[in-house]
Amino acid sequence: MLTGKQKRHLRGLGHALSPVVMVGKEGMSEAIERKTGFELESHELVKVRVLDTCELPAREVGPLLAEKTGSELAQVIGRTLLLYRARKKEPTIRLPR
Repeated sequence: MLTGKQKRHLRGLGHALSPVVMVGKEGMSEAIERKTGFELESHELVKVRVLDTCELPAREVGPLLAEKTGSELAQVIGRTLLLYRARKKEPTIRLPR
């Protein structure tokens, strides 16, 4: 579980990122979970965009996607999510205590 200070740190790092995963009309599919997991392993911090065509609101997609990928939901702003999961080997993002 992330602390408030850690979430602030991640939000600062995520500000300049572009969304790399798009959740559309298919909603929470297995392909979205795999893609998000792959991106988290590559980058540790990932922006996800929930498109207008998705039936679920971003506030519901965020916790579901975080649970399925074993990540932490750092932020939800509008239709954009910020997910964090430390890389298993050689993590690059250092979280404050």
